[in-house]
Amino acid sequence: MIRSLYRSHDGQVRVDLKPDQLATALQDINGTLWVDFVSEPSDVCEPILRETFNFHPLAIEDALQESHSPKVDDWDDYLYLVLHAIASEKWGSGQLDTLELDVFLGKNYVITYHAQPIPIVDRVWGACQRDERHLSKGTDHLLYKLADELAASYMPMIEEIDETIELLEDQIFGQPTQAALEQIFALKRLLLHLRRTITPQREVINKLARDDYEVIDAEDRVFFRDVYDHFTRLHYFIESTRDLVSGALEIYLSAVNNRMNEVMRTLAIITALFMPISFLTGFFGMNFFQATVPLDIWTSRPVFILAIGVMLLIPAGWYLWIRQRVWL
Repeated sequence: MIRSLYRSHDGQVRVDLKPDQLATALQDINGTLWVDFVSEPSDVCEPILRETFNFHPLAIEDALQESHSPKVDDWDDYLYLVLHAIASEKWGSGQLDTLELDVFLGKNYVITYHAQPIPIVDRVWGACQRDERHLSKGTDHLLYKLADELAASYMPMIEEIDETIELLEDQIFGQPTQAALEQIFALKRLLLHLRRTITPQREVINKLARDDYEVIDAEDRVFFRDVYDHFTRLHYFIESTRDLVSGALEIYLSAVNNRMNEVMRTLAIITALFMPISFLTGFFGMNFFQATVPLDIWTSRPVFILAIGVMLLIPAGWYLWIRQRVWL
């Protein structure tokens, strides 16, 4: 799908221009043209980008391949940018899927290309259709709106991750399980992917805010500084969240070790309590002892009761001694 928005210098807004009308719109220096290529085959996009907009073949190849990290290339008359948007603003599967957004920015046009629909592009597109003032502020302001929406789209996922970590910590303190450990490693992988996605994009926005590009007005750079602040906060949050996840992993390992120590201590106490009884029964159960005279009294009921009492009193006394030493 190829869709277009065009605001002429006299304030008229037209949509869905035909390919031959795009060249006419480009002649309007004071107009604003936005062409969005969505899931369009390369053989359809390539002639338009090459013949109508006269982009460099290398820039066109980069845009149509969609296998690049976030970056910005200055081609004098226009900028070529690669940004990454998240496919879903919710974290449910434990994986982060990103979609590449390729942008060509000129003095009076913005060209976006993406292989799949991207929610932030649709939101900005709808806002421009509802209010043409977004188009009247220039193409660099339109790029700012896209970058601002891109930064804001990460916040719902960040907030969900934060809530997940809090619930995970409570679960670990209560009952550490294998599922909790798997979720910790899923969070570590997710945060690593987020860091690899957000950090280079922060540098791209920083270049737009600091460098002297011909297609970006000096007074509009302050808007990109605001977006840069958003990405900086996201970066710092990811770093602090990685520390929280590492702390949660340490808490999990400590909780597992404490439970293991508790189990071993309980088993050791049980063994210690029954050790005297095992010694008595083992010692007197040997066949080395043989009465030289008849001693029927040793098999009487009182002696049996006395033996049982001794075997009960010894563990009880041993238990009290352990409690006194604060081993329990």
